[in-house]
Amino acid sequence: MRKIIVALLAGLMMISLTACGQNQASNSSKKETTKEQKEFKIGAIPDQSAAELNPNMEATARYLSEKTGLKVKFVPANDYAALVTAFERGEIQLVWFGGLTGVQARAVAPGAEAIAQRPRDAKFQSVFIAQKNLNVSKIEDLKGKIFTFGSESSTSGSLMPRYFLTKAGIDPEKDFNGKPNYSGSHDKTIKLVESGAFETGALNISVWEKTVKENKVDLNKVKVFYTTPEYFDYHWTINNLDNIDKVYGDGTKQKVKDALLSMSIDKGGDQAQALKFFQTEKFVETNNDNYKAIEEVAKKLGMVK
Repeated sequence: MRKIIVALLAGLMMISLTACGQNQASNSSKKETTKEQKEFKIGAIPDQSAAELNPNMEATARYLSEKTGLKVKFVPANDYAALVTAFERGEIQLVWFGGLTGVQARAVAPGAEAIAQRPRDAKFQSVFIAQKNLNVSKIEDLKGKIFTFGSESSTSGSLMPRYFLTKAGIDPEKDFNGKPNYSGSHDKTIKLVESGAFETGALNISVWEKTVKENKVDLNKVKVFYTTPEYFDYHWTINNLDNIDKVYGDGTKQKVKDALLSMSIDKGGDQAQALKFFQTEKFVETNNDNYKAIEEVAKKLGMVK
């Protein structure tokens, strides 16, 4: 009998130890799952083709992962408005915005901050283009022409061109030949004018310069006839909807900012690939106040409440 009791006790101890081990494994698995879910997601306005944008934003994500220790993932957006909505919901933590979308995003996501930009973004410009044989040499000549903007939410492809058109006495809703078109991206604006589908258009100067440099536009068919005055534009904005340091660890916001500001084209690898795509050698610090002028213009045009 004594042997039977000892055997039973030993069996119960084994069951207890097995259950304990299973619980520990289960708890460990839950911790791992929770950890896996804490991806730090980044985005960018889709102002260029996905074939250009996506691989270079993925390189940016890899660099940020390596530099910060966060699990960074790039999430493509279908359009500008969808990206602002995702930012508002806290689904994206860091975004490469244009001036207008940045203002729109910070208006709906309290605590969000503009933290970095390219040096050229403090003095950004738009260009107005036309079919080469079209008789236009100044912005006032656009009256009666068939015109396309870029995305409706684009700073350099819509908001600021619209502002300068208005200053020149042109009402974009009344003075073109028909309502203005919205191409959706800067490279599409170039192609629409080059193909003859539209006589004229406006886009961001850096995309124009890049397209020319890469011989992706026929300069026998398209010309720049007006370059706007300077304004602040593109920048990185970090979300703080759920207290980013609380969710991802103390100092996360500063860590991400420092990682962006320490990027150098001379260091090669993913950071060099990303910077070449962004057409810059580095990022510099910025802040929300730099976009007050864009906010005022957007409010006047009814694009920000």
